[in-house]
Amino acid sequence: MKIVLLEPLSIREEKLKNLSSKLLEMGHEFIAYDTVEKDEEILKERVKDADILIIANNPLSGEVIKAAKNLKYISVAFTGYDHIDQEICQARGIKVSNAQGYATEAVAELTLGMIITLLRNIVKCDEVTRCEGTKAGLMGNELNGKTVGIVGTGGIGLRTAELLKVFNCNLLGYNRSQSPKAKELGIQYVSLKELMSKSDIVSLHVPLTKDTKELIGEEELSWMKKNAILINTARGPVLDSKALAAALNEDRIAGAGIDVFEIEPPIAPDHPFFHAKNVLVTPHVAFATEESMIKRAKIVFDNVYSWMNGEEKNIVI
Repeated sequence: MKIVLLEPLSIREEKLKNLSSKLLEMGHEFIAYDTVEKDEEILKERVKDADILIIANNPLSGEVIKAAKNLKYISVAFTGYDHIDQEICQARGIKVSNAQGYATEAVAELTLGMIITLLRNIVKCDEVTRCEGTKAGLMGNELNGKTVGIVGTGGIGLRTAELLKVFNCNLLGYNRSQSPKAKELGIQYVSLKELMSKSDIVSLHVPLTKDTKELIGEEELSWMKKNAILINTARGPVLDSKALAAALNEDRIAGAGIDVFEIEPPIAPDHPFFHAKNVLVTPHVAFATEESMIKRAKIVFDNVYSWMNGEEKNIVI
């Protein structure tokens, strides 16, 4: 079989060779591209003879998938898989697996970092200190004892909750199903409206589906406290960007930490968040640590070897 890695996995070449060596020993062909390609015609050429594709978060359209006549399986080096044409995969019987769990620690830690940065005005403190300023007007707030609403109590949401427990936070949860582990952590499940209205901090950790697209919009934001902050390290489209920017500019909520957008960075300078008050933005970096990249590469290749052995591991389609 021909296995094609369509984009780099952000690991050292030596590590990639170690993970892929078994494929060559088994007599398979392995090709790894070290650039992220956006041109669909070039992508079609890269995939045309592939039996297996390994991708990260670069979009894989239906037209590109159609060009891969021999394609049977896709191993996604990412938790989300909404960047793949799922209908085409289902229609052709192409199995898809993800790398769920690889970035749990990384995303949870950045979430906590964003919360503390906003509560303690760290970015503004840095700016004024460099300009001979003082702490005047920069009184912060403690995380200790705050009520935090976790929207989405999957692996990342629960790990975030575990970290917040260290700060003696009261935890509210909203999810389609209730997790026993969440209850062990002391998370109280409530309606979305109750979570939004009672929380000092709201943190989003849901996947992007037809049910979660713009889950948080103008109405949901209107339920929040004026001194509350919102964090989104999940997927960009689960949040209405224009509605959040308006809520911030009109002082209806106090701040926001945003790592994800409607599209992958770079983001155009006219994006609503770049013209809103007290927004901390990062370029979809929550998952990106040296440790998490190694974890996901191992998961991705393990998924491939498992599928070859007739085992379906981490299958999402």
